[in-house]
Amino acid sequence: MAASLGELAVIAHKFITAPQTSSSSFCNVIKLGTFCRTVVWPCLPPLMMYQYIRAKDEDMYATEVLYFKSGSKDSKAFYDTSRLNGSGHWRLQQDMETIRASVNAE
Repeated sequence: MAASLGELAVIAHKFITAPQTSSSSFCNVIKLGTFCRTVVWPCLPPLMMYQYIRAKDEDMYATEVLYFKSGSKDSKAFYDTSRLNGSGHWRLQQDMETIRASVNAE
């Protein structure tokens, strides 16, 4: 078992260090790293924020459609803005009420 793990570690090490065998491939590794640091990584946070905003907007849109189609006049039943940290969503309120009822069951 230990011998096979050792062999696996050696293979993994060779896989990582193989691109550095010649000076031209070593330069390519440096160029790729520079490209990742200057182009790829700076693009990731805005993309992640964009995806978060889209998902949040889609969730809020679904809540508004549900509220509109229900015919209710009580918007706090679907999203209560007075609750902390986004816990005002109707589904979260329902889940918390279910947990509260089962914990406080007599």
